[in-house]
Amino acid sequence: MKTLATQVITPEDLLKQWQGHRALTRRVIELFPEKDFFEFSIGGMRPFAKMVDELLAIGAPALQSIVNREIQPYNEEGAEQLIFKAQYLQKWDEATNEINQNWEKLSIEDFNETFKLFGQYEFPIIQNIFYFIDNEVHHRGQGYVYLRALGIEPPFFWER
Repeated sequence: MKTLATQVITPEDLLKQWQGHRALTRRVIELFPEKDFFEFSIGGMRPFAKMVDELLAIGAPALQSIVNREIQPYNEEGAEQLIFKAQYLQKWDEATNEINQNWEKLSIEDFNETFKLFGQYEFPIIQNIFYFIDNEVHHRGQGYVYLRALGIEPPFFWER
């Protein structure tokens, strides 16, 4: 097992960074007109609602799996079908709270432990968390393209 010679970022700062990205993604969701959130697409990409389905299926559920050391398969379909943007925002807020609660259960030593995310991707937990953040930034970027194509100014990416 690798040990950290120097801690570069605290777990609290990493959570703050992740939650800053989540707050920005939430603002992007809010900016979408209802119909376009579910239907607008460019170049064969999924509508933003489908991308948000993916983000909701990863962040909180995957962190809970990590904390409980229970390998759960990836499930983008979720328990219920969301049909309004307001439902997505509510689920986003619930997931944010779940992430905060589960984060408190991680120790500094946990970040170097290996975990097989969704039963498929075996990496140190810190790498899994970086994946959650990177994946969200990627899809939010697609949302920015959609908003601009709809004539809507997205929030500044640095305003987290």
